Amino acid sequence: MEKNYVTPGDVVRYALIIALLIFFLFPIYWMISTSFKPDEAILSKPPTWTFTPTLDNYRYAFNEADFGLFIKNTVLVSVVSTFFVIVLGSIASYSFARYDVGKGHVMFFILTTRMFPAIAVILPYFIIFRNIGRTAFGEYFNIGLDTPGALIITYTMFNLPFAIWLMFSFFAEIPLELEDSARLDGYSRLQVFYKVVLPLAAPGIAVTAIFSLIFAWNEFLFAFMLTRDAARTITIGVSGFWTQRGILWGPLSAAAVVAVLPMLLFALALQRYFVRGLTFGAVRG
Repeated sequence: MEKNYVTPGDVVRYALIIALLIFFLFPIYWMISTSFKPDEAILSKPPTWTFTPTLDNYRYAFNEADFGLFIKNTVLVSVVSTFFVIVLGSIASYSFARYDVGKGHVMFFILTTRMFPAIAVILPYFIIFRNIGRTAFGEYFNIGLDTPGALIITYTMFNLPFAIWLMFSFFAEIPLELEDSARLDGYSRLQVFYKVVLPLAAPGIAVTAIFSLIFAWNEFLFAFMLTRDAARTITIGVSGFWTQRGILWGPLSAAAVVAVLPMLLFALALQRYFVRGLTFGAVRG
């Protein structure tokens, strides 16, 4: 019977993995531990490793800083913008994959809109939403400065080019013969799209949704420039713990934990779709 021996190479490999894990996970551990520390233990020298946990920092973040409003705004903006990106992007990318709309020129134009930095268009966006908010249309649909509608439109426009290019490859990998067979069975072109094509491209759509949702959740620049109070998001809320007394490290760490945790759980829940989506079409028979 063959015995498995631990070689010096295995020891070095595992030691390197453990060192890298400690290096990358220590900031997360420090953020979480700081969120439960009392004020006197946060900036103590040397650092305090043992302490009595407290929820005062979380109470301050939610009660004094109204962090619950930021979470509500972020969830609304992220989910709705991602929904629009998936719906519009899947239709557009499918048309490019099957009908070669624009013969590549339109696809390239869409890609160029994703190349320029966001700071280059922040002033036009600010002026556009300011003017729209002063009209009856903007007031009725709640689209203007310091409204979730402004961020939803902005995030949809910025994520859409990326989503089209990402989902284009997934739709292109689906065999055309499957669609022809469905058409012979009496399906219309629209029925083929949502009954045959979309289920097959589900891993790719899931990957696109993950990236779009993470971008909208973590975005700072547009949220900072286009909102004031009512539509502030988590990223703006986290940056707001700088007061005349200095940086409130405890509430700041508590807010950061609340900001990171939902996306971490979301990524873990969809991990299997994420891996399938990244490898979708990599091996062709």
